[in-house]
This record gives sequence, C-alpha cells and structure tokens, in this order.
Amino acid sequence: MANIAVRQTEHKIDPIFTERWSPRAFQEKPVPEEKLMRLFEAARWAPSAFNHQPWRFILLTSQEDKERFYPCISEGNLAWCRKVPVLVLIISEINRDGAPNPSHSFDTGAAWGYLSLAATMEGLATHPMTGFDFHQARSILNIPDEYAIQALVAIGYQGSAEQLDEPLRQREFPKGRRPLDELLYAGRFGEPLRGESR
Repeated sequence: MANIAVRQTEHKIDPIFTERWSPRAFQEKPVPEEKLMRLFEAARWAPSAFNHQPWRFILLTSQEDKERFYPCISEGNLAWCRKVPVLVLIISEINRDGAPNPSHSFDTGAAWGYLSLAATMEGLATHPMTGFDFHQARSILNIPDEYAIQALVAIGYQGSAEQLDEPLRQREFPKGRRPLDELLYAGRFGEPLRGESR
C-alpha cells in the first residue's frame, strides 16, 4: 500500500493496525460471498454491554440496491462510490430491555472495528463515511425509529489512485495519527500521563 512509511508507531504493535486505512479507489471486482461473510462473522464477536449486540448491518450488493441508495450519498462520496462492489449501512438498536441503551454506539463501533480489521486480513479495503443523508437513508431502507444510523461503509478490493480525480488522488494515502501524548491523561482530564518529564 502507498505511503505506509508515514505510519510510524510509538510502540510495537501488530502491523494489521497500521495496514488498515480508508482508500477511495476501489476495483469493480466482486467480493466472494464466503469472504464477505467472514467479515461479519468477525464483527458479531465484538464485545457489548450485557452482550446485547445492538449492531445490525444492511448489505447493498446488487446493482439495483446500490443504485436505489445512491441518491442518499453526497456528491463527493458518490464520485468514487459507484465502483464499490459492497456498501454496508451500519445501524444500532438504541434501547435495551425497554430502556435507553447508553452504549449502543460504543458497542457498535467495536463491531465496526472488528469488521475493518477482518477485511484487512482478507485483503479487502474499507472506507467508512457519514457523508450521506441519514433521513433519506432511513426512508429508502425502511429503518425503524428504534435504530440509530451510524455509518455507511464501502467494502471491496483496493484500486489504483490513478482512477480518481486529481483532488482525491492527492489524498489517497494512509494518514498518520495524533501522538499518544495528546490522547492519554493521568487521573484527570488534561493531566499529562507522566508529568512534565514526559
């Protein structure tokens, strides 16, 4: 993958965590169903509060289903999404046992994380996005009010950056991350992890 060198870790971790990124160039090559199902098999084993498993996935794999959804997608995303073989809308059940579930989004994010890493292991690329009309998506896909829409994910084989328009081509590389110093606090918000000596 291009520009992996920009992803330098501060501590040794499995390379799968830095190999996963979100390209926009996809091949139109279909994803075999068995391979696709392994991603969702991985996702279903994610942890969740009280093992409620609030996540649900709506797969759009047929050309008819994808074209029905295209009007929801923002112009910028649709420019590259048309080549993607699989689109998946991730939603989550907002209640648990008749009461609001405060962790439904957190738990569903864990399932997405499992899915994304499983995709990398399968040689597939994923690109999550929120650049689409949530209200229109709910209507088109008949999603009940009891479910929150979380994200739309493109899944497929990575293509060449050359197939993208110039503005997107310039952004087609794995991005870095904030240093740990900006993410970790000791005991309370804003407190450096190791004090001034860090």
